[in-house]
Amino acid sequence: MKKLSRRLTLTLALGSVIAASAVAFAVAADKDLIVFDWSGYEDPSFHGKYVEKNGDSPTFAFFGDEDEAFEKIRSGFKSDLGHPCSQSVVKWREAGLLQPLDTSKIAGWKDLNPGIMAMKDLATTPDGKAWFMPWDWGDTQLTYNSDKIAEKDVQSLKAFADPKYKGRVSIGDNVDDAYALASLAIGLKDWTKMTDDQFKQASDFLRQVHKNVRSYWTDTTDIVQLLSGGEVDLAWAWNDATVQSVKAGVPIKSKKDTDEGMSTWVCGYVLFKDAPGNIDKAYDYLNAVNDPEVAKTLVKDWGYGQANAKGMAGVDPAVLKEKGYDNVEKWVDKTLFQQPLPSELKLKMIAEFEKIKAGY
Repeated sequence: MKKLSRRLTLTLALGSVIAASAVAFAVAADKDLIVFDWSGYEDPSFHGKYVEKNGDSPTFAFFGDEDEAFEKIRSGFKSDLGHPCSQSVVKWREAGLLQPLDTSKIAGWKDLNPGIMAMKDLATTPDGKAWFMPWDWGDTQLTYNSDKIAEKDVQSLKAFADPKYKGRVSIGDNVDDAYALASLAIGLKDWTKMTDDQFKQASDFLRQVHKNVRSYWTDTTDIVQLLSGGEVDLAWAWNDATVQSVKAGVPIKSKKDTDEGMSTWVCGYVLFKDAPGNIDKAYDYLNAVNDPEVAKTLVKDWGYGQANAKGMAGVDPAVLKEKGYDNVEKWVDKTLFQQPLPSELKLKMIAEFEKIKAGY
């Protein structure tokens, strides 16, 4: 999402102003295909076979989070492919923004991880239609500066609310990740069943965390700079924050085995209902990113897993162990999977998180 950032300054205005805000584009490449994505995913190493076949990369448009992307598409912005995550797919589909995928055109569809594909209403619906091609998966986890904080002091996620870390904490400016942290902290693994009382407990926990927050990060570049510059020592961040910080020479570690666990997400690609470009090129792109060879780059350089099980099987076992993917069963044992939330609950979270960040 993430080698560069999940948000990118507008580099080239290519079209309409949607809902009073401009859509950020990379420099226009293949005009026959627009991919609406998190910034950083335009990395050519992910779609080399698309370039081999079509001579250039697609044109990429960027969003900062999935709610923003949802509103822009609903407001009329046109794209061919989009890159939502597990908790948003149902919302996008039910809003009529998507069209089914023709899986016969996706090489390696049958190689996609069976556990991910079995998740209710995620990739396919009971009528047999496929709406989502899972691609990248990872987690949001406790991340800390090992020169400043001892591992024994961050065995629990409750450390985020410990007054001794006042001004030294950062969590994402992201409703899903924030409430995933809070849900885990109160002992809730299935947030789709959150009661009113648990919602209050989770919100109260986030209010305590807010007292320690120096900054709410917006993308990987942001949190890596905060960690690398010594502005924060404890963060709730994605896998690649640790990968990129270590590359920068900073002693940042991630801890998957806290008492309460971590949060897991799966992201992937969808085909928009009113896709304006070349449909064949859309499938060329899906085939390119789903190529098993891409897993080697995704795991080693970004710290994420590829949903293509064949791809993961081809990654060096030492690299899998280093990145924490050598024992997937153990990896998911203590995790909150970011499943789609009931609409009413998600709206409550959005409204409450805004209050919390404002200090209320």
